[in-house]
Amino acid sequence: MAYNSSSEPFPQALKMLIAGGFGVGKTTFVGSVSEIEPLTTEEILTTASVGMDSLAGVENKATTTVAMDFGRITFTRQNIVLYLFGTPGQQRFWFMWDELSNGALGAVVLADTRRLQDCFAAVEYFEHRTIPFVVAVNEFEGAFRYTTEEVRQALEIKPEVPVLLCDARDRASARDVLLSLIQRALVALPSPTA
Repeated sequence: MAYNSSSEPFPQALKMLIAGGFGVGKTTFVGSVSEIEPLTTEEILTTASVGMDSLAGVENKATTTVAMDFGRITFTRQNIVLYLFGTPGQQRFWFMWDELSNGALGAVVLADTRRLQDCFAAVEYFEHRTIPFVVAVNEFEGAFRYTTEEVRQALEIKPEVPVLLCDARDRASARDVLLSLIQRALVALPSPTA
């Protein structure tokens, strides 16, 4: 572990992704938990996206992430700083996922029960690349409530992958999801060779 001039250990910096389908709450999640003003690449939806982006279930959505979101949160007790990168949700921007996932130690896959099928691609992406992830069901108002086990079965999530309920607008809820992800990601790290 590196030390600074005051003999305090530097925090361990970890890169984590916040992923999922279009309109699932990734930008909201990063914004609610970030200790800095988050960087966002939100743009207004225009008629150019008609026929490309389905608004079914998210009819009031007016903006979309076109590149990424970025935020940071420090967990002082664990001496960890998380750098959060929110991915774009629409398929036409998925080329960004490969760039953003480079060096990532884990990911949160946000799910919306109104559009559960939209997170299949994210689950498959991280499974295929063996990036540890957790699934966080963002509990939107008016959405049908499913148990975590029902979501696990619907998405065919392996037993070792945590499936959690969260409110992306709530800092404490988002923080708890990230703590679960840290635990999962650190367990998956290869042990140092002696």
